[in-house]
Amino acid sequence: MTDPVGNDDLTQVLPAPRSAIANQPPPIAAQRIDAASAVAIRQANDDVLHGRASAGSIGTALLERPPLASLEARNISAWFGDHQVLDRVSLEMPAGVITSLIGPSGCGKSTFLRILNRMHELVPSASLAGEVLIDGVDIYDVERKLVDARKAIGMVFQKPNPFPAMSIYDNVLAGLKLTGTKATRDTRDYLVESCLTKAGLWKEVKDRLRAPGGGLSGGQQQRLCIARSLAVTPKILLMDEPCSALDPTSTRVIEETMLELAQDVTIVIVTHNMQQAQRVSTQCAFFLASQGTPGGIVEHGDTDAMFSDPVDARTFDYVNGRFG
Repeated sequence: MTDPVGNDDLTQVLPAPRSAIANQPPPIAAQRIDAASAVAIRQANDDVLHGRASAGSIGTALLERPPLASLEARNISAWFGDHQVLDRVSLEMPAGVITSLIGPSGCGKSTFLRILNRMHELVPSASLAGEVLIDGVDIYDVERKLVDARKAIGMVFQKPNPFPAMSIYDNVLAGLKLTGTKATRDTRDYLVESCLTKAGLWKEVKDRLRAPGGGLSGGQQQRLCIARSLAVTPKILLMDEPCSALDPTSTRVIEETMLELAQDVTIVIVTHNMQQAQRVSTQCAFFLASQGTPGGIVEHGDTDAMFSDPVDARTFDYVNGRFG
């Protein structure tokens, strides 16, 4: 990932950047349903659907699906040391909608995405200003815990990164161990099947769940990573060019998976593939960094409108391949 070198003078007029490493954040929302409860909800729904129980015997409260969450970035500016890479970026990402972030390399898209789940702070020289809110709650609030931000906001990276020596089964459940979530054996079994099914991988691996995750193909590994992210029942799923290293067939499967997952989670995807942005996203934001200046959003809105009748001439040129 590359980012433009910022103009030092611009940092003087912005709010003082707060250290990304300083404080740790929160239970993202007090009403958030934990992983075990969410699994119980899915199990209850399945029991009713397959006639193993009645809705009355389980209770209507248990049958309610965890609510979808909105995500909002407000005036996000970011630095690596003295270099500013984002300048006061604001964007609303509605609940249950796939939002695509497009733009040429070096415009700050991936930095912005990592800020959305507090990964920017992993870089020792990184700092930022602004707010990131899930349903109105700032994940950077000093009273918020980092682990709760990571539970609420899953991340899928450009290169598949399953634990290679860990079994497929244990890869899916890795997030539960890292977050200290306890679950019975039946719940774990159900969670593995449910998440692999949602990721479009269950039928391909159901007979070899104890095989190493590193033995899967590239496309299968990426879907395994999606399943792993889903296991902690995130409200938001961030995807940083998830198909860039995959063949067309695997890309199609991942895109179909994204469209299905949008019923359960809010998705934000960075992509350099304009056709992919059109196929999967409802909303789109075009990032651009002029030479020597930090990145920002030129235009955002309905994906179809941005590709067919953009407001800004730079958007028109980019989506039609005239640069980038």
